[in-house]
Amino acid sequence: MSTEQRKEQRKATIRRGAEVFWEEPPAHFGAYSKMLVRPENADTRLMDFRISSYQPKGYVGPHKHAVQEQIYYILEGEGLMEIDGERTVVQPWTVIFLPPGVEHAIYNTGMVDLKFVVVTTPPDDTAPE
Repeated sequence: MSTEQRKEQRKATIRRGAEVFWEEPPAHFGAYSKMLVRPENADTRLMDFRISSYQPKGYVGPHKHAVQEQIYYILEGEGLMEIDGERTVVQPWTVIFLPPGVEHAIYNTGMVDLKFVVVTTPPDDTAPE
């Protein structure tokens, strides 16, 4: 393998969830995430992969992304997903796809923690240069 090929080779990552601290991102309330794969902790340029846990009454209010696409996959609990002002009950096995520019919010209206996976691409909401 040439020196140039070694420079281009990217590194795989294996990470246990317990290795990553819970964070409460800005504008999230009672809503925590483990940032499992992001450019800051893995050799990725294209994605953000996290698990989120929203306590009862936890939420992130209505917002939209300029360039990011997101997929939410509900694992446990139940709540309301708001898309462009319309609210829908979400439960385990629910998948939500959000293209850029769509206003959305998620609320834990249930009695137990609402746990879900979020995949976002690109990892930052800025237009490519």
